[in-house]
Amino acid sequence: MLAVRNFRKDYHNRLVLAIPQMDFPAGIHWLKGRNGSGKTTFFRSVAGLLPFEGSMVLDGRYDIRRQPVEYRLRVNYGEAEPLYPQFLTGWELIRWVAATKRAPASQVDELIDLFGIREFIKTPIGTYSSGMLKKTSLVLAFLGNPQLILLDEPLITLDQATTQAVIDRIRQNREQGISFLLSSHQDVDPSELPVDSVWLVQHQTLEAMPQPADS
Repeated sequence: MLAVRNFRKDYHNRLVLAIPQMDFPAGIHWLKGRNGSGKTTFFRSVAGLLPFEGSMVLDGRYDIRRQPVEYRLRVNYGEAEPLYPQFLTGWELIRWVAATKRAPASQVDELIDLFGIREFIKTPIGTYSSGMLKKTSLVLAFLGNPQLILLDEPLITLDQATTQAVIDRIRQNREQGISFLLSSHQDVDPSELPVDSVWLVQHQTLEAMPQPADS
């Protein structure tokens, strides 16, 4: 699903992450690591928001460097702590992202209602609470027709009903063939959201965690 080769990201000549080779198959993958380990840096690099050394190819066809538009159309990102222009309304932001992701109007309305943001969508983002920002970021993350969705701490600051809506949506989208990279400090019930693999971000690289043997 996602092939990573010779990935390297530095900040001011300080190595943050180096991944010589990593292949994520289709599925739901959970990235764990302490704060500052590089999870968000990796997510933002995969989303095409940060420059990096190396290559990434989606589905064996879409190279982030050679087909940047086609790649970005198929990779969505929900940030852990989103920062948006405060003078925009949520509706203006969603309409703009929906246009870039070629999302149908029916999908926009569905997601607005699913994550419960209709009551404040016409107010400036600068007035939003952390929970309102998170819900707005989730709408953006599911827009269009992605093949891979990155969700960085998708459950923080959410009420119980919205948390369940996120879990249900991930599971439904996975059944439709969409893959996920998740980062969360909160445990998820495997009966509600089966995770195919767990990866640990530590020692400036990414390592697969061994799966427990079946009993």
